[in-house]
Amino acid sequence: MSEFAVPFHWRNFKSRYNLIGSRCSSCGKYFYPERSICPICKRTVKMEKVKFSGKGRVFTYTVIRVPPEGFSSYAPYIVAIIELEEGVKITGQIVDCEPEDVEIGMPVEAVFRKMRSEKGSGIILYGTKFKPA
Repeated sequence: MSEFAVPFHWRNFKSRYNLIGSRCSSCGKYFYPERSICPICKRTVKMEKVKFSGKGRVFTYTVIRVPPEGFSSYAPYIVAIIELEEGVKITGQIVDCEPEDVEIGMPVEAVFRKMRSEKGSGIILYGTKFKPA
């Protein structure tokens, strides 16, 4: 079974589709994906669920020109580390933009898009990508 099998996909449904993370009530740091223990405080404190705004900036990026199997139709595509307004950094694909138009610091916003299709099962996987704001 692939890592994108049905159980794996559904376990991560909320955080992937809604950008849900957590915030430590002790130190105030935000985390994505959601955590039950704060890695800063290193103790079990009240971790609050947070829905992130989806707005942020490109922290760094790369252009994938030779993609892995299953992604050749997307090449070349942009994968970036996005720093959200809340301070969390997450990895995501940048869409609706040519590779030569991406810049570090460029404002982006989250969009819901098709990620890929499973060959054998025909399952279409969706998730969060980012587009220029």
